[in-house]
Amino acid sequence: MKLTILGSGGCMVIPKPLCGCRVCREARRKGIPYSRGGPAAFLHDANLLIDSPAEITTQLNRENIRHIRYLMLTHLDPDHVEGLRVVEQIVLDFRTWCSYPEKRITLLLPEQLETPLHEISTQYGPAIVHYTESGFIELVAFKERACAGDVNITAIPVERNRKKAFIYVYEKDGKKLVYAPCDIKPFPEERREVKDADVLVIQPGIFETDLRHGFCYPADHISRRTLYTFEETLALASRIRAKQTVFVHLEEYWHRSYDNYLQLEQEHDDIHFAYDGMKVCL
Repeated sequence: MKLTILGSGGCMVIPKPLCGCRVCREARRKGIPYSRGGPAAFLHDANLLIDSPAEITTQLNRENIRHIRYLMLTHLDPDHVEGLRVVEQIVLDFRTWCSYPEKRITLLLPEQLETPLHEISTQYGPAIVHYTESGFIELVAFKERACAGDVNITAIPVERNRKKAFIYVYEKDGKKLVYAPCDIKPFPEERREVKDADVLVIQPGIFETDLRHGFCYPADHISRRTLYTFEETLALASRIRAKQTVFVHLEEYWHRSYDNYLQLEQEHDDIHFAYDGMKVCL
C-alpha cells in the first residue's frame, strides 16, 4: 500500500496566520517541509481521501491527485471537515449546474457519525443532504467493516462520550496500516486489529517541554482528555508492536520545527515525523 500525507499539521497550520514565532517565521521563508497544512492523507491503492481540511484543494493539486473514488472522515472537528466542499468543485459542472456521474465520490462513513454529520449546515440545509442530492457524494454508512476496492477497512471508535472519533485499519495483501491522527485517547489497544501494524500513523501527543513563553500544561488541561504525552504515545506504539510509527497532526503550539523533529527521530528507533507530501509505502 502507498499513503501520501497531504497535510501533516494539526488544528493550527504552520505558519499560523499573523504569528511571529520562530517556527512560523521559518516556515514562511522555507515552505515545505517546514510549513504544514491541515490534516489529510490519500491512500493510492483505493483512490481514497482521508479527511478534508480547509487546505484540501491546494494539497490535492500539489500532489497531482487525479482521481478520488472514496472519502472517509476520522471525526467531524472543523480542521478535518472544513474542506468538504471540495466534492462540489470536483464533481459539479458549473456551466450546466449538473454533476458528472462518473466523478461522484463515495463517502464511507461509520454509522455513528451519520447523525452528527447532518448537523453541519449551509444555507441549503445540512451540507451532506445538499451534496448527496446534488450527486456529488454517495453516502454509504457501515457498522464496523467496509471495503474500498481490494482494501479492507475496519473502523474502531474511540469511546469518549457523545463526540466520536474513529481509528481506521486498512489491510491489503497481508499489510496493515493503522491510521489514528487525532483525538485517540483512550486508544483501543485491546483490539487485535490495531496490533502488529506495518505502519502506525498517529498523533505524537503533548510535548511538555520547550513550549513557547515557558508554558506548562496543568494536570487538568483539556488537551489531556484527548491526547497522551509524547512519551506515552511512544510506549503505546511499543505495546501494540507497530513496526514503524509515523507522527502526524503536528501542532504549531508545540513550538517545534522540522529540524527539531528530525533530531527527535535520531533519538528513537523506527519513528518518523511526517511532512506535507511525505510518501509512506508498505
